[in-house]
Amino acid sequence: MKATPRLIAITGGIGSGKSVVSHILRCMGYPVYDTDTRARKLMDESALIKRRIADEVSAEAICSDLSIDRRALASCVFSDAGKLDKLNRIVHQAVLRDLEEWYAAISGTAFVETAILYTSGLDGIVDEVWSVESPRELRISRVISRNNASRADVEARMEAQLCETNPKCRHKRVRIIVNDGISPLLPQIADALGKE
Repeated sequence: MKATPRLIAITGGIGSGKSVVSHILRCMGYPVYDTDTRARKLMDESALIKRRIADEVSAEAICSDLSIDRRALASCVFSDAGKLDKLNRIVHQAVLRDLEEWYAAISGTAFVETAILYTSGLDGIVDEVWSVESPRELRISRVISRNNASRADVEARMEAQLCETNPKCRHKRVRIIVNDGISPLLPQIADALGKE
């Protein structure tokens, strides 16, 4: 019996191992849409997004050559919650449209990797959620090692993502993938793939 095609979100906090799970799935032949990579590409290529950023968020964030000054944009939005909200709405809308077009061309099960499933509204279009979970201290050490970040910076990022782990925001179909460095990932992924 052939499995029903599904769009499955891979989510989890910083350092949980979303990208590791995504990499395994790609190696298994599954298409995976990376929201962070696509968002950056859309921002770099879309004249409409740049115009909206200039008009609604910060004219200084768009350079004379029409490239985005990400440092200026970050400085603006991280000091003004209203502008951050506007930027997120602009980018999330574009990513949702792009993801829907991408998935329309897929004939089987596909995945979307995102750290902000609920904030972005992606939870409303996926059939299932795989939540990658790891112990807090392990996540902190992974990010410090990977990004050469301070503990305080990592903890601040984790705090900013707390709304994503609110039990009230849980999707109706959530599977937990444990990435604690002890539990093997492949059997968990194979088991989740085999279940409808």
